[in-house]
Amino acid sequence: MVQQDSRTVAIRNILTRLSKRSGLSADRLRTTEIDVAPLLDLPIVQQRAQQEGVSPEEAVLPVVSDLARQLDPTNRLIADVELALGLLREKHPAGIDQDRLYAADLGERREYLTAQWRVLHEALGAESIPDAPSVRSLRATPERRAFTALAGQLAAASTYSVSNYRFTPEPKVLITLPDSQSRQGVVTVIGSAVIDHIYRISDIPSAGKSTPGSFEVHAGGKGLNRAVAAARLGLRVRLVSAVGDDDAGRHILNYLATENVDTELVRVVPGAQTNVSAVMITSTGVSSKIGCEDDRIRQGAYDIRDPKLRAALESSDAVLLTFEQPADAVRRVLAMVRGLADPPSLVVHPSPPVDAPQYLYEYLDAVDYLVGAPWELRRMLPRDSVAAGPDDAQRLLSLGVRAVCVTEGFRCTVRSADVNADIANFPVALEDSPGAAAAFSAALAYQLVTTRRPADEPEFRWATAAMVATQSFGDIPDAMPSIRDIDRIVQLAGEEPAGA
Repeated sequence: MVQQDSRTVAIRNILTRLSKRSGLSADRLRTTEIDVAPLLDLPIVQQRAQQEGVSPEEAVLPVVSDLARQLDPTNRLIADVELALGLLREKHPAGIDQDRLYAADLGERREYLTAQWRVLHEALGAESIPDAPSVRSLRATPERRAFTALAGQLAAASTYSVSNYRFTPEPKVLITLPDSQSRQGVVTVIGSAVIDHIYRISDIPSAGKSTPGSFEVHAGGKGLNRAVAAARLGLRVRLVSAVGDDDAGRHILNYLATENVDTELVRVVPGAQTNVSAVMITSTGVSSKIGCEDDRIRQGAYDIRDPKLRAALESSDAVLLTFEQPADAVRRVLAMVRGLADPPSLVVHPSPPVDAPQYLYEYLDAVDYLVGAPWELRRMLPRDSVAAGPDDAQRLLSLGVRAVCVTEGFRCTVRSADVNADIANFPVALEDSPGAAAAFSAALAYQLVTTRRPADEPEFRWATAAMVATQSFGDIPDAMPSIRDIDRIVQLAGEEPAGA
């Protein structure tokens, strides 16, 4: 799985670059300056070349065309037109100008594809047709999704080996990315992706004592958990993070791909080791954590000057931000979101707390929802302020935050100009769950994206129910609930699901 993901990314990048100008052809492969060796060396290409007695360059086009036909209608159309494969020449859809559809210039192909979006989908017999993108939006997530799906098909027969971690991947994986026909809303998550060493114990031992337990290794991290949680609710999700250039980092990338999370903005830091956390979870669900971090990962999580980051924020309906990056980077993200003409809903989890929160105060008016445990939110207030108390949320509101959500032990207290709610009536079996905070933020983002309005008490209740639904002893991201799981918790409490 690790090796396959690396190959998938390499093939996707090659296909994306080959789509420029006239598209994919044997002549282009022979003359291009692009390093196409990973594409030519694919087992499926080599096998086709040997069977037909042709060169690998001549085998690529029929192989890519055959696999593109197996994609869903939207991804098939994008791959076909962008690479100028000519698949629709077989169907001759009425009213379609084939010369424009497969023009020698990529820009012209894009324009014609978006203009004839519905007609082309109908020609493929698509049961449901997503809204037509603009040329600009087509160049972002839809193209990336289509090329990744096609690259996953091409690399699906490859194998892999893992030496340093006891992961248990399947030897062959066909990566399926979010289908634009079934997923809605765009959510960008900015936070960590790590390897969690999970220790399940009856209770945390005191000094000099030991306790029996079990041990597992899984992908995790505040950012990854939120991204997976949002993807499982049917949202289109991208993660902004960083991993090391090692087996653990490649495992994380592949795991995210199989969970339908876009990883283009997950930076692989050369020479760095992927961060590792030791998470101790007791029988009541209470957890403690030890973080082992390579500072190169934290410093290299993303480049604030990267135009791709700004484009990601601009195209998002909601952004989930944690404070796992340097304080200056957090400040710059807040400033960037605030400066957008049509900013996304911004959900912030101030963890881990920053040392000098006052440097963020001038940007807190960009924060729509500040979500955290009492001690995390408390650390957002000045150090010399009075003792902690019930007025903390109001003081944070006075700093510019639009709503404060205090989450603790499957309970939520919400304070804003319009909402004053204390939500704590769901049935619970544990004291806490390490995935609860991530589930809350993702469920809140789902409500914001789908209702297209600020959250009210029913939406906060649904997000609180998502915390309750994480009561599980499975690995933390795998405990993230589905819509059905959350609705079931709401109904057990005798309430209507939000949006019902």
